[in-house]
Amino acid sequence: MVKPRGGIFKSDDRTARLRGLVLDQFVSGLMTDNERAAYYGLPEGCRMRENAKIYSPEKLECGEYVWIGEDAKLDASGGLSIGSFTTIGSGTYIWTHMSPLGSILHLNAPGSPLIRRKMTRIGTGCYLPGPTVVMPGVTVGDCVIALPMSVIARDVPAFSLTGGNPAKVIRKIDAEFVGGMLDELGVPKEQKAAYLARFAEIWAQK
Repeated sequence: MVKPRGGIFKSDDRTARLRGLVLDQFVSGLMTDNERAAYYGLPEGCRMRENAKIYSPEKLECGEYVWIGEDAKLDASGGLSIGSFTTIGSGTYIWTHMSPLGSILHLNAPGSPLIRRKMTRIGTGCYLPGPTVVMPGVTVGDCVIALPMSVIARDVPAFSLTGGNPAKVIRKIDAEFVGGMLDELGVPKEQKAAYLARFAEIWAQK
């Protein structure tokens, strides 16, 4: 292998900035999920599994008790908000920027003016299993469940089951839906009633 002239390691400002991010990723690989979440400045109760990555974490607004699965990629460069009690599944990608024009016009050098950045919002109590993709500028309402391998390219209303590519609303998440899931788990009648009462309180806040 021929080494590039001047050596492998560079000393420009961009490389110096990126090297700090590489170090963060390496150090976080030695941590438990709750330690890793705290290292990235996430709030109480959050957990962040191995190889998950947050781009521009200083632009992430994150609630409590958020779970981020293995290999999830959270791009906060355009602004990203995630509500409390939300699950971001393994291999899920959430984007806040894209640059197809840079590639098409052969102008995709770092800092290209053709990069589009848009705020992306994920509500409270959402379940986005992997691998799911959320595109830039999308708002996912509270208590949304996505089916695996969904590509969410447009806003999803609260209390919805969504799926597909592009994702579409399949049905409303209501007491009947929650009750059916509790029945599948074999939850006893009295406990089921308590869970449904809890759901009714959450529903009333929408």
